[in-house]
Amino acid sequence: MFSEKGGNTDMVRIRNPILTGFHPDPSICRVGEDYYIAVSTFEWFPGVRIYHSKDLKNWRLISRPLNRLSQLNMLGNPDSGGVWAPHLSYSDGKFWLIYTDVKVVEGQWKDCHNYLVTCETIDGEWSDPIYLNSSGFDPSLFHDDDGRKYLVNMYWDHRVGNHSFYGIVLQEYSVEQQKLIGKPEIIFKGTDLKITEGPHLYKINGYYYLLTAEGGTRYNHAATIARSKSLRGPYEVHPENPLITSWPYPRNPLQKAGHASIVHTHTDEWFLVHLTGRPLPQEDQPLLEHRGYCPLGRETAIQRLEWKNGWPYVVGGNQPSLEIEGPNVEEVKWEKDYDEKDDFDCDVLNPHFQTLRIPLGEDIASLKDNPGHLRLYGRESLTSKFTQAFVARRWQHFNFIAETKVAFRPTTFQQSAGLVNYYNTQNWTTLQITWHEEKGRILELMTCDNFTFDQPLRGEEIVIPDDVEYVYLRVEVQTTTYQYSYSFDGENWIKIPIRFYSYKLSDDYVRGRAAFTGAFVGMHCRDSSGQNNYADFDYFLYKEL
Repeated sequence: MFSEKGGNTDMVRIRNPILTGFHPDPSICRVGEDYYIAVSTFEWFPGVRIYHSKDLKNWRLISRPLNRLSQLNMLGNPDSGGVWAPHLSYSDGKFWLIYTDVKVVEGQWKDCHNYLVTCETIDGEWSDPIYLNSSGFDPSLFHDDDGRKYLVNMYWDHRVGNHSFYGIVLQEYSVEQQKLIGKPEIIFKGTDLKITEGPHLYKINGYYYLLTAEGGTRYNHAATIARSKSLRGPYEVHPENPLITSWPYPRNPLQKAGHASIVHTHTDEWFLVHLTGRPLPQEDQPLLEHRGYCPLGRETAIQRLEWKNGWPYVVGGNQPSLEIEGPNVEEVKWEKDYDEKDDFDCDVLNPHFQTLRIPLGEDIASLKDNPGHLRLYGRESLTSKFTQAFVARRWQHFNFIAETKVAFRPTTFQQSAGLVNYYNTQNWTTLQITWHEEKGRILELMTCDNFTFDQPLRGEEIVIPDDVEYVYLRVEVQTTTYQYSYSFDGENWIKIPIRFYSYKLSDDYVRGRAAFTGAFVGMHCRDSSGQNNYADFDYFLYKEL
């Protein structure tokens, strides 16, 4: 049933975004009184992150379902390829997860393969994938009242001169045959906003509601909703479309609003979760010339919905709100699911760490070879799309410190290890230990700026004394800039007098159309000499300031 109420003042207040840092394309699912959000991970492994909440305010990471190569092998995938826009649902006593593995992002084609995995429990071992199609990305699964299931996805048109986003295609899925059956049908061509993607189907009070993302996933992003009495349409567009957008509201701190999903709570209330981005402040810049840069990537926010004349509306208007009234439930807080300082004393890596494209076996990343340390055996460079010995976590705050302590003895300049701030293979900086023919073991900076390389300390590299086993490395991020420092004893820190700009690690700066992630910070070891040298990281600290 529709709920017309907008909440009361006694309800929990929720501040946006609810998932900070790189958490785009949210798909929300309710099971009883539990709520789950699945988000995109692109080239970062494991694929898909699922969060759990009891009150829509407090969320904890509960599952990373695509954690085996049999489910997801992104070796060689392009930057911002990989897992796009997963869809999570619950039906027939189990969870259903639909996802795309995108192999090509530039040019006329999108080579993207859509799969289904299932699991009876949200945090269990998910099945091996069932292949569905490769006709386009952003698939989702709709469970109709009669038990039949349907896949919807955007349909890609590679033909020269045609708009690439051809429409939303629907096709039935057979549980028994484990494949799509029947003829695929285009059910929605989108609105004049174009770039129609991210479809989600809902059946509410006799209507089929089709929620889509439109306008492109940058500052002109939006969510559109349409309805029909028939599953196959025709679909009537919301009379005050779009449902949500930030485009007409350049002063709103929550920009890029779009790509959304709807949930009906067990308290008979309605909410919309959606993608958003928070641009850095731009002093002395024209407001409308460039909306800004979002190094935290695209995040997840939530809005309250109300119903009028059979249509959903965002409470307060069709732009996102920084704060909303939560559902009529008691607040349930979780214990923090990661330690500020990780001493690597566990058998497995903290789930907030990820790797690029593939899992790293014990031969590359080991917590056992030197207990109390993360040992990284050197592999390929930070520009590689194949096998990097790189372990990192997202930037989730505008101001934070990241720090590590590393023991590393290089014997050639082809070996390095250190602290990295990373967007993709073409955009990163690192403070690293390496070797110099005349100076021996040194600390140096290396930068990659849209594939232009520099070594800012060239000729002034920092010599590491022979008796120093561990070198302490730190980066301090202060909203618009970040700066590295080092220590040889963990007490006396020396700042390197070079500031880097945070905006250069953002979707909005990166060269090319495919830039959909966010900034990461982590530990890397490279060895192209063939000697299989390794670095021992004693701890990793991430502390919000």
